[in-house]
Amino acid sequence: MRIVLDAMGTDGAPDSEVAGAIRALREIEEDIEIVLVGDQEILQAEVARHGTVPLDRLHFEHAPDRVLSAEASASVLRKRPESSIVKGLRLQREGKADAFVSAGSTGAVMAASLFILKPLEGVDRPAIGTVLPTAKEPVLMLDAGANVDCKPHHLVQFARLGNIYAQDLMGRELPRIGLVNIGEESEKGNELALEAHQRLAHDPELCFVGNIEGREIIHGSCDVLVCDGFVGNVLLKFYESVAQFIVEYLRSYLQRAGTQVALDEALCVLDYSEYGGAPLLGVNGVSIICHGSSSPNAILNAIRVAAQAVRTSMVEHVARELRSKEPA
Repeated sequence: MRIVLDAMGTDGAPDSEVAGAIRALREIEEDIEIVLVGDQEILQAEVARHGTVPLDRLHFEHAPDRVLSAEASASVLRKRPESSIVKGLRLQREGKADAFVSAGSTGAVMAASLFILKPLEGVDRPAIGTVLPTAKEPVLMLDAGANVDCKPHHLVQFARLGNIYAQDLMGRELPRIGLVNIGEESEKGNELALEAHQRLAHDPELCFVGNIEGREIIHGSCDVLVCDGFVGNVLLKFYESVAQFIVEYLRSYLQRAGTQVALDEALCVLDYSEYGGAPLLGVNGVSIICHGSSSPNAILNAIRVAAQAVRTSMVEHVARELRSKEPA
């Protein structure tokens, strides 16, 4: 298995990418090889700083350019054909790699994935799926920002994509599908929510458990949470900020109180780096999107997610389920 890692994506690239890649080679099964994409001279110098490295499973693809965060996503292929994002995704399209991981611009990775990997047949809008911690098991939320304006059949498609991801990568035999709304009753919400609820409720292939209010998400009321990208991105950013606040507050409080308590294990469930990256579901390949501020641990876990997606043949599973389905 060969996984391509955009080594020029994070804010402080390539430090986190190289450190995360080396940890992955040491900690994940030996059937994994990693291709670092970026300025080869810089990458080789960074790798040399880490001492003994399994170089037989670490490769380099020279990409002299990188995508800047302020650039228009739609122009990435035209203006940055030699960037690490474009060259990395092309390796997967050409069959030279099995998955792609990047902490670069979300818009750029999404746009390049759509143009290079192409959407799967039957998929109108690929969606970003991200894992949120709950009091029980984590929940997969999609869309987390790829599609701001959606129609009801797009939300149904997100539910189907999430249903397969939850089965293949989260081990949920019969994923419960929930729809983000302002009330539990079926008649609550705007036109999008009302129509989406009706379609989801009548889809025989989904275990739809109804509307999920914001206060219920944290209780683990479903396995897959469906919403448009506008709501999803707002919810994701708020979720992350609250988690960070809780962790920092508790650590500060216990330090002031002089209490010696090991919090790391208890609080790791709130650490986004433990979940790695968010998959772009619905494209013909494995494309994992990470935070621009990703730590080596986040990169490691993003590579782990990519490897699991390849091992479970998730893309083939999605294609098989959706190929013959037209939007309702």
